[in-house]
Amino acid sequence: MPSAIPDNGTRQYNSLCDRTNDHSESTLQSDSIPPHPLGLKPLGNQYLFTGRNARRSIGAWRLLPDEVVSLVFEQFDAEALLKLGHTCKFFYAFCHSDEFWKPIFLQSPPKDSKDIRWQGSWRSTVLGLPSDQQISIDCSNVFSDVLHRPFACSHVILSQFTSNIPKANQIRRLENLTYDQYAEKWTEQPFILTKCIQEWPVFSGWTIDSLLEKYANIDFRAEAVDWPFATYYNYMKNNRDESPLYLFDRRFVEKMGLRLAEKENSAYWKPECFGPDLFEVLGDERPAHRWLIVGPERSGSTFHKDPNATSAWNAVIQGSKYWIMFPPTTQVPGVYVSEDSSEVTSPLSIAEWLLTFHEEARQLPDCIEGICEAGEILHVPSGWWHLVVNLESGIALTQNFVPQSLNLLSEVVSFLRDKADQVSGFDDKVTNPSGLFMERMKSSYPEVLEKALDLADKKSGKKRKWDAAVGAADDEQQSGGGGFSFGFGGDDDDEIP
Repeated sequence: MPSAIPDNGTRQYNSLCDRTNDHSESTLQSDSIPPHPLGLKPLGNQYLFTGRNARRSIGAWRLLPDEVVSLVFEQFDAEALLKLGHTCKFFYAFCHSDEFWKPIFLQSPPKDSKDIRWQGSWRSTVLGLPSDQQISIDCSNVFSDVLHRPFACSHVILSQFTSNIPKANQIRRLENLTYDQYAEKWTEQPFILTKCIQEWPVFSGWTIDSLLEKYANIDFRAEAVDWPFATYYNYMKNNRDESPLYLFDRRFVEKMGLRLAEKENSAYWKPECFGPDLFEVLGDERPAHRWLIVGPERSGSTFHKDPNATSAWNAVIQGSKYWIMFPPTTQVPGVYVSEDSSEVTSPLSIAEWLLTFHEEARQLPDCIEGICEAGEILHVPSGWWHLVVNLESGIALTQNFVPQSLNLLSEVVSFLRDKADQVSGFDDKVTNPSGLFMERMKSSYPEVLEKALDLADKKSGKKRKWDAAVGAADDEQQSGGGGFSFGFGGDDDDEIP
């Protein structure tokens, strides 16, 4: 499910180093982390090294910490990185980092996606270097957390975070639900259904290999790239990325020529338990709402809420996924939201968050987690924070919807009306999503809309009263009155996929 808020992910060097030293350093130093291909090591290893440290050969650059060096190198093009990498071992190691080569590829991809030949790394792909033509120089005297940590994160064993889930945290597992059961109790609760999608033709017919056989030359969207499935397949099988590209395509039905109907002759269908989808009143003008998801182990989505205050279901066709979730008002460790909820800042990768914040997050009373296996479907209620990661290569289908819940409909109405700058997924021709939805709802469900608007106004009215009370207290203090003051610690995480 895509994010309703742009993710301004930032690598949190200081906090990450501090926290992993507390409880995860053994993870990064364990036998599960193989030697780096260039031989470079974490920064702390330099204190036991008796030879010549490669950093001593970089001249005035020694005045800059590695984090700043990295920021400078991000500005260089391929030619500059190649030349600078020839000057010394330390810069050779830096200039081999895919952290710099991936943006170069994304800024100037081949005009024809069929010309792309994935070579196992972004650097090799940009330079067109097959693996048998690559030469590595020994960089065992290079010590840098900036260079080594992404490599270490790409080899973290996920099972240490996804196993031994406390009983109180476990997502409820049910065989199936009727619509009445869902509407009465489950619209605002996560759950997994274990016997809901077994009749879907795609469940018995789709595997990653079968998709390759049938759709090898069809372009699919994988985050910032549009690649033929054959190219993405090669990437899945051979990449070293800390955060692997996640195939997430909203036009898959048209591209794959799938038939969607109620049940007969349909590739798959919406589970009956979720009932009517109120966004269906928008017809062809509804925002993007369904996606094909394919990805290798470790791929996934960092913490987000689903767009436009919608709910969602996520059905696993192949593989398995770990989910960790929190209610809308929870302040998730390591996730920081701007005051207007328009921006989210969190660790750059899933592995980084797991290493740094998972232990703390698991101890929160509202933490919900679980594993959704092939043939199972998970419900994501509106507004819930969630992180999801593939435990193995897999396929999933996901769809966003607006259930016939007065409370959740009021959230959608409020979001479309009051956060117009954060509304996403609509075609550019739809200039007023809120007005369009209100108009269609008034035509189809006038009484429901009226009640939802009343509830939305009551919720925002309470907020306005709160703001007024705080403002009055501030005015009293400024005038020398006998008021009182108080504050809240931390950032406001209320909101967001």
